[in-house]
Amino acid sequence: MLRGAIGIAAFLVLAEIAGRLGLISDALPLTSEIVARAVTLMPDADFLPAVGQTLKTSAIGLLVTGIVMIPLGVILGTFPKAERALRPFIEFMRPVPSIALIPLAILVFRDVFAAEVAIVIYAATWPILLNTMYAVRDVDPVARETMRSFGFGPAAVLRFVSLPSAAPFILTGIRLSAAIAIIVAISTELFAVGVSGIGVFLITAQSGGGAVETVIAAAVWSGVIGLAINGLFVYAGRRLFRWHHARGGETT
Repeated sequence: MLRGAIGIAAFLVLAEIAGRLGLISDALPLTSEIVARAVTLMPDADFLPAVGQTLKTSAIGLLVTGIVMIPLGVILGTFPKAERALRPFIEFMRPVPSIALIPLAILVFRDVFAAEVAIVIYAATWPILLNTMYAVRDVDPVARETMRSFGFGPAAVLRFVSLPSAAPFILTGIRLSAAIAIIVAISTELFAVGVSGIGVFLITAQSGGGAVETVIAAAVWSGVIGLAINGLFVYAGRRLFRWHHARGGETT
């Protein structure tokens, strides 16, 4: 954390110096002005509800995705024939940009919030589904066969071997999807012009004129929020799966 803080401070200092020397476009405010606006922005009565709305949208989308895609990933990882049957569909849908589906989502759901959640679910699906599927499929076959040789059935093998072994990688998929959910939620708010959210706040600030530092400060806070959420998942993974990180040579 100390090294990371030093790196961020060094970057901010260099950006400030570059701005004062005229190495950065005059259209952009100085780094010190952006930082000062970011400090005053968080208690803002308009920005806090926007942050809450974006977090609500991304959290609901991530929760629904996890409830649906983790069991589906377990099924596909356990039954290779099912995975091969769905593989063409997955490979076809995965490269489709989530933002390109915004008009379709609005037409289908009509309610803007429901459309935003649907887009988040679509974007968050792939890291969770693929990480779960491959993690379950790549469980040590010796461990599975050992359980079976002692008379344990498929359900017991899944419960005591496959899921515990795959859990750290499933959490990694959730962590990746959490960051994607924040990005897509803000992007959807920008393009779909939702009722509230960081994306709507950015549009309002930009249309106000002369508020470049506000727009950049809001974008900075978006990155800080995403970084904090990622850090929470990393911390949770290290606490819940100490054995996995210890085996990898990491310290807790």
